[in-house]
Amino acid sequence: MIIAYCPSVKGLERIELAPGAPLPTTSVWIDLVSPTQEEQKAAEKLMGAEIPTRDEIASIETSERLYVEPGAVVMTAQLPISTRTIDPAVSSVTFVLNAKRLVTVRYGEPKSIAIVSRKVQSDPTIAHVGPAVFFAMLEVIVDRCADEMESASREFDELSVEVFEVGLNTRKTDSYQVAIKRVGRIGLHVAKMHDVCASLSRALLFLSTHSKRLGLSEEQSSDCKMHGRDIHSIKEHGDALDSKLNFLLDATVGLVTLEQNQIAKIFTVLGLIFLPPTLIASIYGMNFANMPELHWEKGFLFSIGLMFVSVVVTFVFFRWKRLL
Repeated sequence: MIIAYCPSVKGLERIELAPGAPLPTTSVWIDLVSPTQEEQKAAEKLMGAEIPTRDEIASIETSERLYVEPGAVVMTAQLPISTRTIDPAVSSVTFVLNAKRLVTVRYGEPKSIAIVSRKVQSDPTIAHVGPAVFFAMLEVIVDRCADEMESASREFDELSVEVFEVGLNTRKTDSYQVAIKRVGRIGLHVAKMHDVCASLSRALLFLSTHSKRLGLSEEQSSDCKMHGRDIHSIKEHGDALDSKLNFLLDATVGLVTLEQNQIAKIFTVLGLIFLPPTLIASIYGMNFANMPELHWEKGFLFSIGLMFVSVVVTFVFFRWKRLL
């Protein structure tokens, strides 16, 4: 599917082309959504540069996803699509940019693209050239990355309160299993955002080195550096959050281990308490002829009392030592 954005009075008009329809020559932004070969060829003809296919994007190395075509600069970066699932999906979006137009090639539905689409349609201050649309998109993407990292940080804070203040009920296995799974989900979220930030950082550095080819203004060049610093700050935030997640995971497992050790200690002490009466019972269970207690009329009560006294003495001893 091809979505073309052409100049209008209010901004850029969104035109969703029917299959086989010609691509408007006035298009400023051409959004290719899971394009067919014919749609991709039409965009290449208007752009004057070859656009990589999905297989080509997947097969090339990460370091080679930024290169220069005769008519444009090609950059492939990762954008967050669904960061609230167990394993956040990240889509590769290819940007083909020259001084006049921008082409985006995507196979998912990044929220950033939808936000930019609404923005360029309603904001007449955005110039009707490819670099202006691309920098408007960069601003939205950076904000999205910051929002997603803040979301992970908030979830970490909530989980920290649950672990250290509310506490985990180790007698219910689900309570600490859920806590550990939540730590893992946040960790996956942060790891995926690391990948996003790394790809965007490389793309911004590559863009700044080709600013003259794209005819970027001084303001756009400074914006490129500013967005690079923002991405670096988000990545540092993620690094710090990753360290805190490791600490929280170790602390959660440690608290569970301490509780389980406490339960094991109780069973051990109870076993020691009932060891003396077991010893007494085993002695009087011997079948020797010269055991006078066997012929006592009160022998049974004597042995029971002796067992009871041994339990009480042992219990008092452990309480005195604060082992119970």
